[in-house]
Amino acid sequence: MARRAAGGAPLSARAAAASPLTPRPPFRAPLLCPLLGLLLLLLGAGARALEIQRRFPSPTPTNNFALDGAAGTVYLAAVNRLYQLSGANLSLEAEAAVGPVADSPLCHAPQLPQASCEHPRRLTDNYNKILQLDPGQDLVVVCGSIYQGFCQLRRRGNISAVAVRFPPAAPPAEPVTVFPSMLNVAANHPNASTVGLVLPPAAGAGGSRLLVGATYTGYGSSFFPRNRSLEDHRFENTPEIAIRSLDARGDLAKLFTFDLNPSDDNILKIKQGAKEQHKLGFVRAFLHPPDPSPGAQPYAYLALNSEARAGDKESQARSLLARICLPRGAGGDAKKLTESYIQLGLQCAGGAGRGDLYSRLVSVFPAQELLFAVFERPQGAPAARTAPAALCAFRFSDVQAAIRAARTACFVEPAPDVVAVLDSVVQGTGPACERKLNIQLQPEQLDCGAAHLQHPLSILQPLKATPVFRAPGLSSVAVASVSNYTVVFLGTVSGRLLKINLNESMQVVSRRVVTVAYGEPVHHVMQFDPADPGYLYLMTSHQMVRVKVAACAVHTTCGDCVGAADAYCGWCALETRCTLQQDCANSSQQHFWTSASEGPGRCPTMTVLPAEIDVHREYQGMILQISGSLPSLSGLEMACDYGNNIRTEVQVPGPAFGHQIAYCKLLPKTQFPAFLPHQDHVTVEMSVRVNGRSIVRANFTIYDCSRIGQVYPHTACTSCLSAQWPCFWCTQEHTCVSNQSQCEAAPNPTSPQHCPQILPSPLAPMPTGGSQTIPVRLANATFFQSAALECSFGQEEVFEVVWVNESAILCDQVVLHTTQKSQVFPLILQLKGPPARFLDSPDPMTVEVYNCAMGSPDCSQCLGREDLGHLCVWSDGCRLRGPLQPMTSTCPAPEIRAIEPLSGPLDGGTLLTIRGRNLGRRLSDVAHGVWIGGVACEPLADRYTVSEEIVCVTGPAAGAFSDVVTVNASKEGRSRERFSYVLPLVHSLEPAMGPKAGGTRITIHGSDLHVGSELQVLLNNTEPCVELVRTDTSITCTVPGGALPAPVPVCVRLERRGCVHGNLSFWYMRNPVITAISPRRSPVSGGRTITVAGERFHMVQNVSMAVHRIGRQPTLCKVLNATLITCPSPGALSNASAPVDFFINGRVYTDEVAVAEELLDSEEAQRGSRFRLDYLPDPQFSTAKREKWIKHHPGEPLTLVIHKEQDSLGLESHEYRVKIGQVACDIQIVSERVIHCSVNESLDTAEGQLPITIQVGNFNQTIATLQLGGSETAIIVSIVICSVLLLLSVVALFVFCTKSRRAERYWQKTLLQMEEMESQIREEIRKGFAELQTDMTDLTKELNRSQGIPFLEYKHFVTRTFFPKCSSLYEERYILPSQTLNSQGSCTVQETHPLLGEWKIPESCRPNMEEGISLFSSLLNNKHFLIVFVHALEQQKDFAVRDRCNLASLLTIALHGKLEYYTSIMKELLVDLIDASAAKNPKLMLRRTESVVEKMLTNWMSICMYSCLRETVGEPFFLLLCAIKQQINKGSIDAITGKARYTLNEEWLLRENIEAKPRNLNVSFQGCGMDSLSVRAMDTDTLTQVKEKILEAFCKNVPYSQWPRAEDVDLEWFASSTQSYILRDLDDTSVVEDGRKKLNTLAHYKIPEGASLAMSLTDKKDNTLGRVKDLDTEKYFHLVLPTDELAEPKKSHRQSHRKKVLPEIYLTRLLSTKGTLQKFLDDLFKAILSIREDKPPLAVKYFFDFLEEQAERRGISDPDTLHIWKTNSLPLRFWVNILKNPQFVFDIDKTDHIDACLSVIAQAFIDACSISDLQLGKDSPTNKLLYAKEIPEYRKIVQRYYKQIHDMTPLSEQEMNAHLAEESRKYQNEFNTNVAMAEIYKYAKRYRPQIMTALEANPTARRTQLQHKFELVVALMEDNIYECYSEA
Repeated sequence: MARRAAGGAPLSARAAAASPLTPRPPFRAPLLCPLLGLLLLLLGAGARALEIQRRFPSPTPTNNFALDGAAGTVYLAAVNRLYQLSGANLSLEAEAAVGPVADSPLCHAPQLPQASCEHPRRLTDNYNKILQLDPGQDLVVVCGSIYQGFCQLRRRGNISAVAVRFPPAAPPAEPVTVFPSMLNVAANHPNASTVGLVLPPAAGAGGSRLLVGATYTGYGSSFFPRNRSLEDHRFENTPEIAIRSLDARGDLAKLFTFDLNPSDDNILKIKQGAKEQHKLGFVRAFLHPPDPSPGAQPYAYLALNSEARAGDKESQARSLLARICLPRGAGGDAKKLTESYIQLGLQCAGGAGRGDLYSRLVSVFPAQELLFAVFERPQGAPAARTAPAALCAFRFSDVQAAIRAARTACFVEPAPDVVAVLDSVVQGTGPACERKLNIQLQPEQLDCGAAHLQHPLSILQPLKATPVFRAPGLSSVAVASVSNYTVVFLGTVSGRLLKINLNESMQVVSRRVVTVAYGEPVHHVMQFDPADPGYLYLMTSHQMVRVKVAACAVHTTCGDCVGAADAYCGWCALETRCTLQQDCANSSQQHFWTSASEGPGRCPTMTVLPAEIDVHREYQGMILQISGSLPSLSGLEMACDYGNNIRTEVQVPGPAFGHQIAYCKLLPKTQFPAFLPHQDHVTVEMSVRVNGRSIVRANFTIYDCSRIGQVYPHTACTSCLSAQWPCFWCTQEHTCVSNQSQCEAAPNPTSPQHCPQILPSPLAPMPTGGSQTIPVRLANATFFQSAALECSFGQEEVFEVVWVNESAILCDQVVLHTTQKSQVFPLILQLKGPPARFLDSPDPMTVEVYNCAMGSPDCSQCLGREDLGHLCVWSDGCRLRGPLQPMTSTCPAPEIRAIEPLSGPLDGGTLLTIRGRNLGRRLSDVAHGVWIGGVACEPLADRYTVSEEIVCVTGPAAGAFSDVVTVNASKEGRSRERFSYVLPLVHSLEPAMGPKAGGTRITIHGSDLHVGSELQVLLNNTEPCVELVRTDTSITCTVPGGALPAPVPVCVRLERRGCVHGNLSFWYMRNPVITAISPRRSPVSGGRTITVAGERFHMVQNVSMAVHRIGRQPTLCKVLNATLITCPSPGALSNASAPVDFFINGRVYTDEVAVAEELLDSEEAQRGSRFRLDYLPDPQFSTAKREKWIKHHPGEPLTLVIHKEQDSLGLESHEYRVKIGQVACDIQIVSERVIHCSVNESLDTAEGQLPITIQVGNFNQTIATLQLGGSETAIIVSIVICSVLLLLSVVALFVFCTKSRRAERYWQKTLLQMEEMESQIREEIRKGFAELQTDMTDLTKELNRSQGIPFLEYKHFVTRTFFPKCSSLYEERYILPSQTLNSQGSCTVQETHPLLGEWKIPESCRPNMEEGISLFSSLLNNKHFLIVFVHALEQQKDFAVRDRCNLASLLTIALHGKLEYYTSIMKELLVDLIDASAAKNPKLMLRRTESVVEKMLTNWMSICMYSCLRETVGEPFFLLLCAIKQQINKGSIDAITGKARYTLNEEWLLRENIEAKPRNLNVSFQGCGMDSLSVRAMDTDTLTQVKEKILEAFCKNVPYSQWPRAEDVDLEWFASSTQSYILRDLDDTSVVEDGRKKLNTLAHYKIPEGASLAMSLTDKKDNTLGRVKDLDTEKYFHLVLPTDELAEPKKSHRQSHRKKVLPEIYLTRLLSTKGTLQKFLDDLFKAILSIREDKPPLAVKYFFDFLEEQAERRGISDPDTLHIWKTNSLPLRFWVNILKNPQFVFDIDKTDHIDACLSVIAQAFIDACSISDLQLGKDSPTNKLLYAKEIPEYRKIVQRYYKQIHDMTPLSEQEMNAHLAEESRKYQNEFNTNVAMAEIYKYAKRYRPQIMTALEANPTARRTQLQHKFELVVALMEDNIYECYSEA
């Protein structure tokens, strides 16, 4: 019962035996979808009869499942887990953990009161044994292997809840006694079987009962723990078969007790002494019939095996079926188990002349009348691998008859060979079968026994059946009856599901297979969905699967559908699709649905009359004869469909079936399809459409006789009269017609033989250029006699015709030319004059023309042409023979130039090839003239080439010799080379054995094996060995596959003669078998060593490993021994799971069992791959502190600690390789996250720097660089030498310098300063560029790890851009709100910008104001009013620039929903602005924002460029900001002055060399979704700076507006377990220097590397300091004191001088910072100045075209002016604004320092867009000098961008308006336009008189009475607005 694991769950025997709980990957449901997609891809066409609908993966092995049809629920039990799944999609509804628990099989269950145990309890997995539904009590019975097989009653509908507590809690008065027998229900071992069945109560009886069959696991069994204990809790308490009480509503004290009293009558327990001979393994318990008819009663059945005895070869397993009766009727007595129990054997054997016995039961399925069972052959049987399993069917009626006969034979007419009392059980003890006097057994007693017949019986003769189907590895069965078929579903141990259709004779008519989960055995119980039998539930070792029983939709035609012989599928005629019957409308009625049993002959077909249509005739209609299975078409909506939407009406005379007639109108002539060139007909497909679907199709032909002459011009008449259409030939008209009346009365032929035609006659070849008259015979040419004809031999070769008589003509004086050796010309006769009319030539007549001078290079070839009729003669070349010239008869002797081969076997048969010249004029010249010495060589006629080549077959020779080859063709020629006859020999063969799959490369050793022309190596005298390579002494070839493992003779055959003697043989052996691969996971780079285990690898010569679909190059493997192969895993393209193929000796490996299985579907065999590899991301490593440089002194011990990122690869220690340079680092400790390694040998100090590399497979990662320092001795020596040199230099200098000591000192000081400057500059640049490489990588990785870019919503982008004063979310209100912090430390800010909220006015004022605003809105939407309104306001002197910008922005908001209107207004105002500028200096236009329209343009560009900003520019811009911030933070930053070590702006450069060391701090903070992090700070950072860095690290994935502020949090340092300090910028410990207090830093507090800090929200804000940068510099400082030489008189002259000079050297840091940021800046500029093909900048193109048009209208042709206009309108107006204000786009913090850096970048962008030359010198500001080198390159990019815009396709107004309308729609309802209107109205009110004057002055406004409408607005608003706003 090894495979019947977990209470009947067919787990893999190996897996179950190896470990009770096999580790599985953690449960990840999202992996299901890609896995399912991959499986479906692999299945392909093989799954066309089945469809896997849903899966549920279980992380632990599955055990049992149960279906609740009424509730649509599936209950799944796995090791330690219970799941409740929805039936339709297997989604998880509830789950419960039921293990592991502390347990011991030698201890009583802990639920047993006062049960003590001395044995240790270990953590034990809980394998489910029973999972049964009790619908009557709404319970789910769950029994597991723990606690001696303990059971629980869980709630139906919620598996996670226990419905009934058991053992029950004792009431206070009456304690409940619990016995072990009530707890020991199921088997207590993972591999011991248990079955359970809930027996329903009889009508009127008590609760349910539970039938349990459990394998004995007590003392003496193989399941009992192997120790000295004799404590067995199983024998007394757990019988093999028992019926237990399950009445949860009654007395709970009786729950799980044996139901009847005495209890022994309700159990079946095998005697202790008989347990060894009767090991019961239970397969299934079931009721039959499940739904009995009235009056009939169901029986309970147990299917089980009596296992073979271990070690007893004669012992065999026996399959048994036991039957038990249930209580009958209301008040009926429950039958005792011993009364009704009877068992009989089931035997599945033989059939088809075979004696195979399948004796072990695997799975059963009860159908209505038959019991289907899968059996397997006992383990170890001879042919176990080829056919180990079979399906048999037994009739329940035969079981019933056998039981009645047995009881009769026991009690009425005793027959000892028929039945016996089951004496192996305790309850069978007693009398044997004996006749009861005067007893007449009633039918019920024959079925179920009686009180006086209380013996369990065993029927001695088994019930026999022959196999219906055989296949290896069958594990489960389920059966359904559909139509006239029986459909059997069979699961296999390899995870496949087979579907076979059986006809009424139980013969297989079709078979299909689908892979469910390869390598996972299918559980032996499969069940159909009770609610929908179209679905089947099955379980594999780790999955629950719902399978659709048929995938009919894959069949697209009726023939395919019905021909597939799938009982479920049929053709739905009116829906024209293959469906299940229930899916077809009206399928219950006849003829609507054609089933498979009816056969393809019943598919609908149609015949059309007439089938051939003359294109020139008129037809009334067509008759359609429709046959096949179709319902009556009468009364349905029908049409004839000719394609191309051409349809005509259909009429059906009346109802009919089988054969129906319909009438259809022919399609109109105008819609006839066109004839193809060179065709006289066209075939038309028509279909009949019913209710919009084409249900049947047929073809008919439309022909045109008149086209025949065009298609066949040279056989017009014969083709016309032999056409398949009724056509007639008109001789007079020379045309083909379909109506004979169209011909004139001339005699017209009626058959092809009567047509006028040429009768071909043979003509002698004629020489080129010769004149000849050619006679031509004619037939039936009387009509043409004397007609003017021409002879044509091609396009231009035309000659006159002379009539001889009516049947003969002459082609006169024909002269034809050719430059070829020979050319054939066709002879055609045609009538003179157009059109071209030809006499028929049914058999073409031809003339051959030859040219002697061509193609005959020697005499033999020239004279040999005589046989072809060519009159040629050899005379210094081949020439035409003259009429009187004699024929030359002789040629020079043959000249042999080469012979091949040079040797052959004595038997002859070698094809000898002889090449040369004059080798005969014809074959007869040399037929007997080729000799090798005295041995003739017979030429082959088909291989002879005149004069040039002879191929002959050598004759046999008596002995070995060598001689020349002679050819005699009237003269003799001899070869220079000699041909040798030799005797080849073979001695041996290696290897002498190989797998029968073939592919073994064998080498045959011998001598003279290179001889002859043809070599064959044959195995078994028939199969050729391929890929032959031979030398003189060996032949190597690849053997083919063999049929059976056996020796076969090997024949080396030369020239297809006899075998070379040697008696060689090759043994075909059984193929190598691969049983497992490990590990099954690989990094995506590949190279991991995969160990392949199996058998018979000693025959493997080469093996490779390949991965399907995602694999890179296959890898070559290494054979270690006969059972092990190692393969490096191939690299993969992606992380996924993929099948693996092995190629053994060049043949793809296939498991023989799997191939035998897949005979069910050969396509599956081609795709199946048993093994899979899971590809996971490559492992990632770093040093312990993630440093990139590690210093090491040679001679000291070196130990590396390497951190590894978490992964699921499960790498072993030997799979890591760590190297320092070329030296291996010995790995000592490997844990899941850390690797320790040490170096025991000295490192090469010559290089100075060595890379530290870690390798896993093909993956290499350099994690750091080791810097090697000098030894102590070298340092001391260096110091001594330097000291001596320095001393000597000082002495020499002192002697040398006598007079000018002061000048010399000054010079020395200057030199010293220069040296210091040089070294410092070198150090700064080196550090900058060293950091450059790491920073770029770190920044990119950091962004990739975050959750994305914190873009502001569109509405915030607009309000910040339009109203720049609102530069952050905190300021988007008129008064800053007080911020409140939530529990996570982030602050919640509401959207308070007035344009984003509601229009806040009192309700009393709302009606009038809303009406007024509405009217004002309509005025603003009037173009004339709006333009007058804007111009009127701009003319007012007190209407400031700020007001103009505000008005423009308010107008943009108010008109945001009508951008096309807004654009037209903007353009009109711009035209006015251009007119004004053109009159002055046009280059200054749009340079500043001084007018309303200029701000409107800015806003318009912002709206139109937003998508480009977000999708294209956003990411590089954000990366640049992150880079700037991170680069600044890498150095010291003065908290008060804001100056920093790293910057782009000279004014913000910290001009002191402040040494700052990084500190990695371990910080805990409950905020922003993370608990603790390692944060990098500098020891010079103030505590506020540290807090800001901590907040940034914790909140990097949160928008800045939601961050806490530094002043809102406290930072606490835990110096020790008992000491902690609150860290602040200023406290009592702060240092005072020069009267100023220094801010506290990390260095001040002496906080060490790796210190633990905690940050928390403060209750009280520390506002004593305010903002640090606002502190008084007279009182406080951070890094540097203010420099004031007057205040420092004590400083030496040297110090003060250095203070003046040296700070300038730090300007090089600007270059260092620039270099670090250069890539990010280039990426940003490239993004801004490039055009995406998928999203071109339509607005930019539209506006630039507008500017060009305006310039052209005004005659402005200066390109510089246009360049300036474009620059001022887009780069300077929009992009510079964005570059300087990133807070417009992102929710970030823009510090003053970042702002300063962005100013430099913006200046560089401005310079790039400028066209004026940069005049730079040594006095130019550094901000301009910094990017001077890059500016020319950037300018080229700008100019290219402008050109690309210019070259774009112009936009029409309609296209631009559509684009603008789309932009409006995209962001509709984002803003409150009423608020904008009200703000605009304030300006209108303020300048009301001026606006009225302007309106009065404008004729158009006056005509449309706009001033009156404006007055009406004022009247509505005037009395309310200020009052309302004051109230609001």
